[in-house]
Amino acid sequence: MRVYIPTTLAGLADAHKAGELGPAPLDAVAVTPSLREWYVSDDIEELEYAALTRAAQASLRLLAADPGTPRRRVVVAVDVADAAVGFDPDRGLDPAFLGRVRLSSPVRLADAAAVHADAADAEPDVAAAADAVGAADAGDDDAQFTVDGAEDHELLWFATQEIPHLIG
Repeated sequence: MRVYIPTTLAGLADAHKAGELGPAPLDAVAVTPSLREWYVSDDIEELEYAALTRAAQASLRLLAADPGTPRRRVVVAVDVADAAVGFDPDRGLDPAFLGRVRLSSPVRLADAAAVHADAADAEPDVAAAADAVGAADAGDDDAQFTVDGAEDHELLWFATQEIPHLIG
């Protein structure tokens, strides 16, 4: 199963140094039955893009909690065994938890399929979105507009061999 693990550039640097994303349990996003139902598509590429987008939103929340890290969303895509993935179907229907899964063990960074990250020119919009995400969650429409502005930036695809350059 392909999972999308939200992180930050600082988190990616830590994972690169340790050789793994962890410690377990790890929160991630995947194409779950509830995500399929919500997105209403059978196209796996569209569904995986929806999961990637939800992981990018989770990365934004990590940035909001860590003001010292560079303001770029980062998501690591990894293929893991289905048995390593926990999914709560009762919680899966909650819009805040669509696609959310939990990994029972750390993930070797060498097993990552790719890294998705914002380009440097997205930093001002991502920084504003990270500052506004709490107010957006509380229902502030102006703050939600700011958060949505970060989603105007597509995450770039990086091969795992490019991680040293990305975090450099």
